[in-house]
Amino acid sequence: MATLYVSPHPDDFKSLLALIAAEFCSSSRPRILTEEPPASLNSRFRPALSLNASGDGDAVLNGASAVSWYLALQGKKAGADAKQQSQVWQWLSFADNELTPQSCAVVFPLMGVTAVDKKAQHGSRAELMRVLKVLDKALEPRTFLVGECVTLADMAVAAAVLLPFKYVLEPSDRKVLTNVTRWFTTCINQPQFLKVLGKVPLCEKMVPVTVKTPAATNSSPAAESGDATTNGPPKTEAQLKKEAKKREKLEKFQQKKEMEAKKKTLPPAEKKAKPEKKELGVITYTSSTASGEKKDVACPLPDSYSPQYVEAAWYPWWEKQGFFKPEYGRKSIMDQNPRGMFMICIPPPNVTGSLHLGHALTNAIQDSLTRWHRMRGETTLWNPGCDHAGIATQVVVEKKLMRERGLSRHDLGRESFVQEVWKWKNEKGDRIYHQLKMLGSSLDWDRACFTMDPKMSYAVQEAFIRMHDEGVIYRSKRLVNWSCRLNSAISDIEVDKKELTGRTLLPVPGYKEKVEFGVLVSFAYKVDGTDEEVIVATTRIETMLGDTAVAVHPGDPRYQHLKGKMVLHPFCDRKMPVVFDDFVDMSFGTGAVKITPAHDHNDYEVGVRHNLTFINILDENGLLINVPAPFLGMKRFEARKAVLQALTDRGQFKEIKDNPMVVPVCSRSKDIVEPLMKPQWYVSCAEMGKQAADAVRDGQLKIIPDHHLKTWFNWMDNIRDWCISRQLWWGHRIPAYFITVTDGSVKPGEDVDGHYWVSGRSEEEAREKAAKRFNVPVDKISLRQDEDVLDTWFSSGIFPFSIFGWPNETEDLNVFYPGTLLETGHDILFFWVARMVMMGLKLTGKLPFKEVYLHAMVRDAHGRKMSKSLGNVIDPVDVITGISLEGLHAQLTDSNLDPLEVEKAKQGQKCDYPNGIPECGTDALRFALCAYTSQGRDINLDVNRILGYRHFCNKLWNAVKFAMRSLGENFVPVEKAQLCGEESVSDRWILSRLCAAVALCDAAFKAYDFPSLTTTVYNFWLYELCDVYLESVKPVFTKAAEDGSSKRRAEVCRQTLYTCLEVGLRLLSPLMPYVTEELYQRLPRRKPQSDPPSLCITSYPETEEFCWHSEEVDRDMEFIMSVVKTIRSLRSDYNLNKTKADCYLQCIDSATVSLVEKFSLQIQTLTYSQAIAPLTADQPVPQGCAVAISSDRCTVNLMLKGLIDIEKEVTKLVAKQGDLEKQVEKLREKMSKSDYKEKVPSKVQEQDTEKLRQSQTELEKVKEAAENFRKMM
Repeated sequence: MATLYVSPHPDDFKSLLALIAAEFCSSSRPRILTEEPPASLNSRFRPALSLNASGDGDAVLNGASAVSWYLALQGKKAGADAKQQSQVWQWLSFADNELTPQSCAVVFPLMGVTAVDKKAQHGSRAELMRVLKVLDKALEPRTFLVGECVTLADMAVAAAVLLPFKYVLEPSDRKVLTNVTRWFTTCINQPQFLKVLGKVPLCEKMVPVTVKTPAATNSSPAAESGDATTNGPPKTEAQLKKEAKKREKLEKFQQKKEMEAKKKTLPPAEKKAKPEKKELGVITYTSSTASGEKKDVACPLPDSYSPQYVEAAWYPWWEKQGFFKPEYGRKSIMDQNPRGMFMICIPPPNVTGSLHLGHALTNAIQDSLTRWHRMRGETTLWNPGCDHAGIATQVVVEKKLMRERGLSRHDLGRESFVQEVWKWKNEKGDRIYHQLKMLGSSLDWDRACFTMDPKMSYAVQEAFIRMHDEGVIYRSKRLVNWSCRLNSAISDIEVDKKELTGRTLLPVPGYKEKVEFGVLVSFAYKVDGTDEEVIVATTRIETMLGDTAVAVHPGDPRYQHLKGKMVLHPFCDRKMPVVFDDFVDMSFGTGAVKITPAHDHNDYEVGVRHNLTFINILDENGLLINVPAPFLGMKRFEARKAVLQALTDRGQFKEIKDNPMVVPVCSRSKDIVEPLMKPQWYVSCAEMGKQAADAVRDGQLKIIPDHHLKTWFNWMDNIRDWCISRQLWWGHRIPAYFITVTDGSVKPGEDVDGHYWVSGRSEEEAREKAAKRFNVPVDKISLRQDEDVLDTWFSSGIFPFSIFGWPNETEDLNVFYPGTLLETGHDILFFWVARMVMMGLKLTGKLPFKEVYLHAMVRDAHGRKMSKSLGNVIDPVDVITGISLEGLHAQLTDSNLDPLEVEKAKQGQKCDYPNGIPECGTDALRFALCAYTSQGRDINLDVNRILGYRHFCNKLWNAVKFAMRSLGENFVPVEKAQLCGEESVSDRWILSRLCAAVALCDAAFKAYDFPSLTTTVYNFWLYELCDVYLESVKPVFTKAAEDGSSKRRAEVCRQTLYTCLEVGLRLLSPLMPYVTEELYQRLPRRKPQSDPPSLCITSYPETEEFCWHSEEVDRDMEFIMSVVKTIRSLRSDYNLNKTKADCYLQCIDSATVSLVEKFSLQIQTLTYSQAIAPLTADQPVPQGCAVAISSDRCTVNLMLKGLIDIEKEVTKLVAKQGDLEKQVEKLREKMSKSDYKEKVPSKVQEQDTEKLRQSQTELEKVKEAAENFRKMM
């Protein structure tokens, strides 16, 4: 018999683990001894397991992992197969390496085993909670860690968390760790655990503890918990090396601690003052400018760019001046504009909403386009509006009423409740408009529309009546998405698809305990008249109460004998046919499917095809109806448990197993959506869908980018009828009336019979229609208006023409409808875009717009979907104004997230924004969003990149400040931008680049190519104007101040500089309206008396005017810049940062020599050279030069002799060469190991390869430089 040596200490969790594992060895349980192992066993630690009765030291296992693994194998608790055994070993490793160190760090100070360091203990406790939350997430869909029963994985992890549960984890902690607590309680109540541990008391408050230890021993958990080196399987060389490194680190850590303790005893040394970190400047505009008045631009520009200063005062002035109105500068909008017309309507945001980055992207794109068209001289209208958001608004106001007054909407009644909603809308509903103004959106606010305004409501009513009279809108009883919490049908876009990988407990409104999803329940139906049974499976067992058939595939040989047979319902006398239908998948489960026609979309179709009975088992509140006792009146998910138990009692339950599935969740109420049979109003979409598809096929409507065409045609060609009823009080009440005729000759109608429904603009009109239909006097007609309201998307569908007064023939409707463009996210292509196209064609006979541009979806920097629970949802206002990390955390605390999600989100925020989000400003945000807008499906937005564009704004700021100083106070620009013939090579080049930028921007705007647009204007300002031109003309202005003969050249240069600034700001204005306006207003005007007052209504540069692009000049400058870069690179290699050196440029031919001579001043200025000397190929180069090849036409020779200490440089380079050779050797050794490719992640391998390449390149350069220096010695 084997002997197990364990510690008697009640809290030695390592020994306890071995004892629990031993309890599962029913037939081969070892003898238990609580004494030290005999010396012959060579075992230093307990637990130890001697496998031989003779006490032979060769057959001994040391350490908890090795002992428990052996015992678990004996007790068949180490995993059912190789895969499970691997999983068990991973959990064993998790317990040893992740949980145990943290558990000991927190518990041992409480037990007096180690010294108490409150700060360290607090940190360890936080780390323990982090690890336990990882475990909690893993346990969410599971009862046990591996498989469906207790394994060694559960024993090891439970042992590792035993002490924390006893002494550390207070009730509030356990509430957070719901899954871990559930699992731990399950484990410790297993008989084997109970036998070893007894009843485990859980911690109520974390306090120091005194544990009674048997007097015979001096053991402690700390002393007994160190596993011997034979713990587990034999260790590899790599593992041993890793352990050695760990020990080395631990020693260093101990030394560091000792040093710190020593330092505390010494007198404090005087601290050196650290240089302050340079923060982004915040400058505010302090002039007293009344709202709507023009900003004071007479005061000097601040030293640096500050968004708060720049964005102050401009928007109210733009708005008051009427710059955003199509009427600006025109006598009448009816007058034909030769430049054309541009009209776009905003996708109306919800009145309940606040801006998110999706809105910001939409508005950045739409405003850039609108401003561009306006600057092109077109009659331009961007029409604002706001959606009444039926469900969202009703939910907000209902919560407010309950919170503030303890009332439900039913307590108030419909009329009073609607008044409360209007009151809320008038108080809070304009917030989104204020946020849109912050983004600089140039909307015509006088034309703003709210979808519940009288004008809009009239249009909605008219649309319904016309379509109902025509038979396009009809009444029918079908399955809808039903929210029991809202008591309303909801649209597909309001249903979130929650993907589950298996068993998951989800919170459901109205239920105290979480409800189980992600399982497949199998049960049997008895075949009538036989002993046979048919096994079916379902994820919603409660719906079997509404089953009316079992379906099998017509080709399934297993069920051919059941044709014409019936199965019996176990809870009522219902006999249900076995039907044969092609929709059944023979390979799934048993190949037999239960059919619940009234509660499943697929089953509904089967029910219609086979004329089955439709039994509705749920009422509007989710309570069971039309079912036998005891289920009648039960809540749906309580019935789920009751049905399962009843089937088990009858012996018809078969099994339950994990099942990956998608659960439909209402995005508004978080309720589980139920398919429910309800009489509703529907729009017949087949013909309208065909017209919408044909409009795109025929080229009348263009969808950009075209990869969305497949989605469009798939939806339009397979379109289903649209349910437009909503069981709400807030919204457009349906203008339909149910008719009751008090005449014996007319039989009473049913709700679903469309013949008994009539629509009208008033009750009188409806009554007259009804009397005419039934050929009875008006006084025989009684009407009841439908209580329901229309789907919000119905009013959104007519938005492009209802905003202009349709159905009335208004001036705006005649001028602005159809519109030019619809710009929105691709996620609402069907829900909104398609419906606007269908309803526009149906009600006006015209397409509502000519083009649809669909932008990508915004994701975070890691490519993750924006989610509140991840902490990555960013309010654009926070990017504009900046926010601290604490401020971001506070937003989470104020949200509706549950505490667990709040902590997870905080960690996400801390990781992504450790210092919060700096103030970036509107212009930088807009520019970044447009720069990201590639024509793909997703945008991974990095806030750091937005900050980069704020720095770009600062570069603009400094460039214009420098330019204004260079222009001087008395500078007067010529009336028209044109060449004078006296321009220098630098002037000709920058004007050529300016013209190229004008052409590229024009093409990019026309093609909706925003990345090309932003790249073009960014490159012109930063890399061409600032980095090259401004630097190269500085000597021109300096020389003009010293030499009167150079004044003319400087004057030409000033005119060129002004043209670049003025045109460059105009190019950038649609993207960055604030900073460009601020800077433009500081520049002098070409025609002060007639030029427009604002940049936003100044003409956009066009290629006809700026036609000086020269490919030859560009080629020459490209060559010169390659020379400049080579010289700069050489100077950097030899650390000539502040030393001027002579530069000899050896050219291949005389043409190149001439070119270099022509640009010599530019080269000298841009490279900080002493002199530039062009040489022909046969001219000798002076000794002492460093050499680099610029191109096949030119070699750069930089004179170093006399400028540097060559011997010192060689010594430095030799030392650097040695370091690099070691680095290369180390990387090669790492990468040449036999298991490198298998064990090292591919990403790390790529990084190693790149490091090696860089090190080798640097090594070659160092060797080359050293050799060049030696030649000079």
